[in-house]
Amino acid sequence: MKSRSDALRDLTTRQFDVCVIGAGATGAGCALDSQLRSFQTALVDAGDFASATSSASTKLAHGGVRYLQQAVADLDFGQLKVVREALRERILMLQNALHLVHSLEFVVPCFNRFDLLYFGAGMKIYDWLAGNASLGSSRLLSKQEALGLVPTLSADHLVGGVSYRDGQFDDARLAVTLVKTFADARGEAANYLRIVDFEKEPTGKLIAAVAEDAFSGQRVAIRARAFVNATGPFSDEVRQLATPSLAKRLVRSKGAHILLPLDGSVNDALLIPKTEDGRVIFAIPWLGRLLVGTTDQEVTTADEPMVTQGDAVYLLRHLNRYTARQYAHEEIVSGFAGVRPLVQPAHSRQTKNLVREHEVEIDQHSGLVSILGGKWTTYRVMAEHTIDAVARMLGRARTRTSSQNHQLAGTAGYTTEYWRTLAREYEVTKSTARHLAEKFGMESVRVLELTKENPDLKSPVVAGAAPIRAEIVYSARREMAVTIEDVLARRIGLQYFDWRLAIEAAPVVASQLASELDWSDQQRNEAIQDYVGKIKRWLVAIGLSPD
Repeated sequence: MKSRSDALRDLTTRQFDVCVIGAGATGAGCALDSQLRSFQTALVDAGDFASATSSASTKLAHGGVRYLQQAVADLDFGQLKVVREALRERILMLQNALHLVHSLEFVVPCFNRFDLLYFGAGMKIYDWLAGNASLGSSRLLSKQEALGLVPTLSADHLVGGVSYRDGQFDDARLAVTLVKTFADARGEAANYLRIVDFEKEPTGKLIAAVAEDAFSGQRVAIRARAFVNATGPFSDEVRQLATPSLAKRLVRSKGAHILLPLDGSVNDALLIPKTEDGRVIFAIPWLGRLLVGTTDQEVTTADEPMVTQGDAVYLLRHLNRYTARQYAHEEIVSGFAGVRPLVQPAHSRQTKNLVREHEVEIDQHSGLVSILGGKWTTYRVMAEHTIDAVARMLGRARTRTSSQNHQLAGTAGYTTEYWRTLAREYEVTKSTARHLAEKFGMESVRVLELTKENPDLKSPVVAGAAPIRAEIVYSARREMAVTIEDVLARRIGLQYFDWRLAIEAAPVVASQLASELDWSDQQRNEAIQDYVGKIKRWLVAIGLSPD
């Protein structure tokens, strides 16, 4: 990936076929699909790549057990379509990003015979919908088998369980990797460029997007023949920027998650099938923590949401009903929340009941193509449908996507044992080697080659943690990271592992970024203060001491 300054220059001096607005999962997927079809494509985001919804998911590449449950209960074939499509896409995610997506076993605990039969039958339907894309057959578990898979599960009144397999992935890294793969295909991408206006022909057709640089305040025009709005929960704002008279289409739903210490004996995930508001909750081992989520609450703004104390209490209450080990509020080490964009049907306003189906909308006045709704697992097919519409607009309807089998950066040649090679050849710890392999795949060598130039870069970012300082340099040089949060949240993941460790790491990251980006001492200190202040606000919001 180019430096940000080089990308800004090229974005403003070239004429593009397609400009994609929004570099989360769907936008990055659209940009890659477009570039693979030989459309000259630009990709921009108002913040960092995947800095909103796409890095705040439950980290599941799945069809959606909840949607299947609703489909059966309501005889809703729309839900079944979403589940079937997502299950087909799930296997493609795994194949195209081996280091970032893997299969995981889930256990549904059952406390009476009816639930055992009900969930057992439901998971067989899930298997059937997956067809050849199955990750493994579901099975009924005895009480002892269920406890063997999830030792923290409460044995009181437990009859047995149902086991099934689904996918798990690193959402932030996958989104960044999509952008890198797009850039490797000679696409042009830049972060922190907010679209504030459009230039139009007298007919109203869009001819340029006016973007404002978040750091310099400078406004530039990006010219293209077609524009794709892939901004998720911000889609209505971009639609109305193009055509003010358009009615809003989205309902916004906040999903909150907390992270807890992970018992070393827990390798499988727990699905909590019943809550007082009719949701399901997951408790999933994820990168050394227990990830618990999600909530579902309608919100009126797409501004960055926070995990509140109420969210945390809700999640802990339901988790502790199913576990022998009772988790305390003070054990929460981190959390995150995202706003999901749901396309609202006429008959329902309950966000937990809305279908996660996507829709491609073409504004006949401006020509803006908007991709609305959907979910992470279906990002690729959403992109395919969107660029199909763009191709028709540009008179190239016969172009076909090759994204189904296009491996993402760092995937080719990767195996689950690759970390051993890194540990041996670069003399790093097992934990660091595993961490690098899981984050960067085969591109880990590019990170570690930096340690040959400067051995100090092999030092950990924080004592006792797996990430090393070379990752900061690599993120700045090759992945367009320009803030402390870009590095700690979306590039190396330390922010999700532990907020307090992230505070400790902030000065180290800031110093390394200052060297790479020519910050002044004042800029460095302000960056640290801003980041630490943000984390402390999150700690207060969730009900923990900021000190």
